[in-house]
Amino acid sequence: MTPAICVEHLTVTFGEGMLAFRAVDDVSFSVMPGTAFGLVGESGCGKSTVMGAIAGRLTDWQGKIAIDGEPISGRRTLPQRARVQMVFQDPYGSLHPRHTIERTLLEPLEIHGLDDRDRRIGKVLEQVGLPQRFRYRFPHQLSGGQRQRVAIARALILSPKVMLLDEPTSALDVSVQAEVLNLLKTLQEDQGLTYLLVSHDMAVIAHVCDQIAVMREGRFVELTDKQRLIAGAVENDYTRLLREGV
Repeated sequence: MTPAICVEHLTVTFGEGMLAFRAVDDVSFSVMPGTAFGLVGESGCGKSTVMGAIAGRLTDWQGKIAIDGEPISGRRTLPQRARVQMVFQDPYGSLHPRHTIERTLLEPLEIHGLDDRDRRIGKVLEQVGLPQRFRYRFPHQLSGGQRQRVAIARALILSPKVMLLDEPTSALDVSVQAEVLNLLKTLQEDQGLTYLLVSHDMAVIAHVCDQIAVMREGRFVELTDKQRLIAGAVENDYTRLLREGV
């Protein structure tokens, strides 16, 4: 089976000469279709940089990235962009404050030239558990959890195969975090989505992900899975430190 995401020898360097900083240093991994892969580590370890390269937000990188077996470069076609969608960390900053929810969900449909827009919006709101009346509300009229559901809906509306989740619950109240994580798991099971989840929170990673890579200073220090992580059967001291901090 072809991996949904395949990353080989990814290296990302910022700056030049004496000021050069290697944020990601020769990272390789693959994610099979319908599974969830987690990148976990402290702030500045390089995990969001890996995601940025896969998402196309970073265009200057070395190595190979393929989605469903198709190599991609720094510049993406519209079909490639539709295939990989992203949910950002901050539900307060990722939605335009002057756009209604309907306007927010219409925008990707217009960019990609998709029709049957009213039905698509109604369907995706239902999928993320929001009432149809929310179409006409503005972000400031929604709670943080509701805003993040809108952000998830915006990513889903293009029917992607891969979703990139950048700390999707870290800006939410603890009481809401589990609701959003459970929604993501349900959507994955129902639609066969592939997830790449970035988090500093080992509990979030263990809740969602099948496979986990622990990052430190731009490199993977351990590759493990959910069962071994929960059981404490980890090999690296840094992984153990992160796990004990849950």
